[in-house]
Amino acid sequence: MTRILPGILAMAAVVVASNILVQFLLGNWLTWGAFTYPIAFLVTDVMNRVYGVQAARRVVFTGFLVGVVCSLIGSQIMLQGDGYEFAAVSLRVAVGSGIAFLTAQLLDVAIFDRLRGGRWWRAPLASTLIGSAVDTVLFFSIAFSASIGVFFSENANLETSWATEAVPFLGLGGVVPLWVSLAFADWLVKLSLALVALVPFRVLVAKLSPNPA
Repeated sequence: MTRILPGILAMAAVVVASNILVQFLLGNWLTWGAFTYPIAFLVTDVMNRVYGVQAARRVVFTGFLVGVVCSLIGSQIMLQGDGYEFAAVSLRVAVGSGIAFLTAQLLDVAIFDRLRGGRWWRAPLASTLIGSAVDTVLFFSIAFSASIGVFFSENANLETSWATEAVPFLGLGGVVPLWVSLAFADWLVKLSLALVALVPFRVLVAKLSPNPA
């Protein structure tokens, strides 16, 4: 457990930070969380390559549990903004993040392990691209979709009601809920960062493993 502790701590930090930052817009179509959450895939892939599939799953599960606890604490911390009070981590964001995280990360681990024997970049790239797509669909639909709102209380839906505003898709297309544009823009960022992350992946694997990646 000691050898993967840095991975566990990094994963927990990414989950908690992303749960908070996804609620703050960066421009019109992105949230700050779009730039922090993809780090989770990097952490998982490095652990998988260096320590193996079981260690990677342990990092995912432990990071998930720590993230849940921290998100529950965050849901009790009230912030002030624009004349009203709101939780640092809203319920729907916390639930959506948890389900999307666990599903996407375990899928990432499985795909990476299946492609482990190929070129060094193929496993992290393919697993991250597929995992990111699944994560985006699950998170944004659970956290913000009005159709999923029937499973949550009125107060929980009010916390994320800002994302249901009807606006043109990315400011150009047909009218859709704001969260649809946010999800698509978030997915594009994840695609870009999946390529960029290959550099730190290669460096970290080289530093942590006695064998070439």
